[in-house]
Amino acid sequence: MDSSASASATTAAKLVLLVDDYPDALDIWAIYLRALGFQVSTAGDGAEALAQAQRLRPDLIVLDLELPRISGFDVARRLRSNPETAHIPLIAATGYSHVTELDRAREAGFDQIVVKPCDPDCLVEEIERQLQAADEPDTQPSRFAVEHRHENG
Repeated sequence: MDSSASASATTAAKLVLLVDDYPDALDIWAIYLRALGFQVSTAGDGAEALAQAQRLRPDLIVLDLELPRISGFDVARRLRSNPETAHIPLIAATGYSHVTELDRAREAGFDQIVVKPCDPDCLVEEIERQLQAADEPDTQPSRFAVEHRHENG
C-alpha cells in the first residue's frame, strides 16, 4: 500500500480538534487538514477545548500549551483524568523548547510534542502516527519523541 492510500485510510472520517489562541494559525491548520481529508474542529482557549473534547470526543487533539483561561498543561491533565477522554491522543504544538517545559508537557499526559514552527507535513505525519497507534493498540509509537524539524536561521 502506498503512503497516499495509507494516509487516506488513516484520515477517513477522523475528527481532529485544533486548539490555539492564535486565530490565523487555527485557520491555516484547519484548512490544511481538511484538504487532506480530516474533519476539523477548533478552539481558541483551554476552557473551550475541554468543552469541545467532552462534547465531540475527537479522535485526536493538537493542543497549544500557552492558552488563555486554562493552560494546555491543565487541559491535558483534565482530559487524562476523565475516563471518557483519557484515551484521546494528545499532541502538544508549542513554541516552548526548554527541557523543563517539555518535561511538564510529558507529565501532563501528552503523547507527543511538536515544536513550532514546524513543517506542516511533519505535524500531519505525527497526527497519522498517533491515529494509527490508537487504532492498533499493539503498535504503540515511541512515546514523547520531541520533533524539532524546523530550520533555525
